[in-house]
Amino acid sequence: MSSESFARFDSADYLSTSDDVAAYLEAVLEDAPDDPKAIAAALGAIARSRNLSEIARQAGTSREGLYKALSSDGNPSLATIMKVARVLGLRLHFEAIA
Repeated sequence: MSSESFARFDSADYLSTSDDVAAYLEAVLEDAPDDPKAIAAALGAIARSRNLSEIARQAGTSREGLYKALSSDGNPSLATIMKVARVLGLRLHFEAIA
């Protein structure tokens, strides 16, 4: 009898291109449009797929602080989200829905 083991799924392992990142964020926003924690966690996954320490440095925060803010339990400010998005080469976009 063989024992199987499975690695924990981490979306950061699959975010290698800018198109992957954009599609991932679009999917998160579609699935959880009113859940800021899901959006923060998605940005955290994107940051982990890159160099989190360098992203934190460019965003003007500590690695630990950024990791905590962008975790599923974090509560980052809009300023932090905008800084991280800019560092990642992303832009927030708003459109009318009504």
